[in-house]
Amino acid sequence: MKKALINDWYYVNGGAEKVIHSLNAIWDDFDHFALIDFLNQSDRDFILNGKSAATTFVQKLPTAKSNHRKFLQLFPSAMSQFDLSGYDLVLSSSSSIAKGVRTKPEQLHICYCHSPMRYAWDLQTQYLQDAGLHKGLKGKYAQYVLRKMRQWDLQNSPQITHFIANSKYVAQRIKSIYQREATVIYPPVNTTFFTLQESKKDYFFTASRMVSYKKIQLIVEAFNEMPHHQLIVAGTGPELDAIQKIAKSNIQLLGFVDQEQLKYYLQNARAFVFAAEEDFGIVPVEAQACGTPVIAFGKGGVLETVLPEQTGLFFHEQTAQSIQAAVKLFETKKFDLKTIREHAEKFSKERFELEIKNFVNEKYELHQKQFVI
Repeated sequence: MKKALINDWYYVNGGAEKVIHSLNAIWDDFDHFALIDFLNQSDRDFILNGKSAATTFVQKLPTAKSNHRKFLQLFPSAMSQFDLSGYDLVLSSSSSIAKGVRTKPEQLHICYCHSPMRYAWDLQTQYLQDAGLHKGLKGKYAQYVLRKMRQWDLQNSPQITHFIANSKYVAQRIKSIYQREATVIYPPVNTTFFTLQESKKDYFFTASRMVSYKKIQLIVEAFNEMPHHQLIVAGTGPELDAIQKIAKSNIQLLGFVDQEQLKYYLQNARAFVFAAEEDFGIVPVEAQACGTPVIAFGKGGVLETVLPEQTGLFFHEQTAQSIQAAVKLFETKKFDLKTIREHAEKFSKERFELEIKNFVNEKYELHQKQFVI
């Protein structure tokens, strides 16, 4: 079985890249493809076993490394340049464009879908506002580009033989947008690295890229009004400067943290606070693997990963007042930290790799029978 693995892009080591790491742990003979590949060497060693991905012409465009998204209108033509016709299996890992590569019916194309492209579908308005492209001629052009992206996305979805969704929440959106069924296989969480610690310190913790839909500023605003509670925040991004300006003395902003630092702060926190509506959300599960309860906005993937009153609590509005009420309720509760840890083990890296391997092997065998001459 000659195998191609295509990811949207490589420039950070995030949740999608942890999926790629696990896929490479199952099969070490993938040929790799992506829109761009700007990984540093340590991330490359972890994600791609030191390999590089074949890339598109976007890789060589000015400023592509610092802001590849400005070339969004070129992404479909860039993806079309890949010739994957010689592969038996095409495995795409996609929250954007990777699943749009061209394949033939006799090829098995399995898409591990983190999300239908958010910026073109359900979060279009928010993305345009954040980019300052919600009005004027630039706004009209941006809307035109996103409309063309949606059309391209829909036209290419029938080429995918099987969809895998990273949560039931995403499977519902795949059904709604593409009219396709998806098998749910939850992403890998490194529960051997993120381990139980039962002694906790007196702070709350959150960690994320600082972009608007992650709602880090909202969490900071909530804790600004709770001066007797310490909040520690990890992460960088476009909203960091604005958050630094409003954060009061009970809030500590760490900026970027590596995995060892992330583990330390997750293990020692009283609770992990999560205000985003995420497709899955790996960090809340990493927190639970450390025996740390989660205070989360009760929508999206966390409804599948957090057990209310057992491994955490939900708040139901993305407002500072709702977060404050949840923190107040949290202080009246007692959680069994071992139970929290045991729940997180259901999302382990080993479980993911076994489920993916079995799924691909089963579908490949059936596909071969279908096209045997």
